[in-house]
Amino acid sequence: MDNLTHSLVGALLGQMGLKKKTGLAMPTLIIAANLPDIDAACAVYGIESLSMRRGITHGPIALIVLPLVLWALMLGFDRWQERRGKRPGDRLPIHKGWLLALAYIGCLSHPALDWLNNYGIRLLEPFSHRWFYGDSIFIIDLWIWIVLGVSVWLSLRRERRGSPTWQRPAWFGATAVCTYILANGLITGAAERMASGALLASGHKEPLVVASPPPLAFWKRDIFWRTADRYGTASFTPGIGGHIDIRGAPTGMDDPRLAAWAKADPAARAFLFWSRMPVAEKQGDAILLRDQRFMHPLAQDRFQVRLTAPDTASHPE
Repeated sequence: MDNLTHSLVGALLGQMGLKKKTGLAMPTLIIAANLPDIDAACAVYGIESLSMRRGITHGPIALIVLPLVLWALMLGFDRWQERRGKRPGDRLPIHKGWLLALAYIGCLSHPALDWLNNYGIRLLEPFSHRWFYGDSIFIIDLWIWIVLGVSVWLSLRRERRGSPTWQRPAWFGATAVCTYILANGLITGAAERMASGALLASGHKEPLVVASPPPLAFWKRDIFWRTADRYGTASFTPGIGGHIDIRGAPTGMDDPRLAAWAKADPAARAFLFWSRMPVAEKQGDAILLRDQRFMHPLAQDRFQVRLTAPDTASHPE
């Protein structure tokens, strides 16, 4: 998910009552909720960063170590302020145990959210390079923004007014978002079952089917399917049904030049490591590598690699 969503989740956890457990609770929760994304710095490597993101910093070792680092920094910050007489008088005392617990709670919320979309996350890195996908929530979900933002705002407003029920809007928001996620998971499951059934009935063997929610229209699904040598699309709307392109088109991944050319191009190797549904399109003397999930005109430039003969291999800036 995007970092605004992660930050709002951290704030929501605080407004559910956790911020009253220790001093520096709210900043700890918000920072921790974003902490695994320290790997965003690798974006300077362009396409090659696809093989670096959502990996080691989202895996079990990092999820143990990163909260400990944040906890130590927060303790150091509190002591630094106290030595200089700048510690706010109304801040709660630091409870080391709760501060560490909140660092873990915030940090663990991050991979739980990232798993929900179809970009992928390597939850077991470095022990396994396997990608995991939830395929249930669009990577930037406006409806989650609205529910989280309004819930946090209402909770803060009640708190400022001295209401004893200031946590209630945050709990309502958390329940609403969890229900929304569950409903989207059920829609994705129904869409994938529909497409898989139609493909199997038409003679396609072992199809891979991915149902992806479009932005805003969360109740619909854009469906991408592929077999060993063909790929296609479908659509699904609950209560209405769906339409599927049964024939599809060749994936092009059997191009004999592909293996040798990709071996000589770091960007292509990174792309193929990350890609879940790669497609190879011939462009004269070149091969354009793309991923079915990200062929939308607004996204395709960020998720494609142009391959040429090894001595001139390159990719878009």
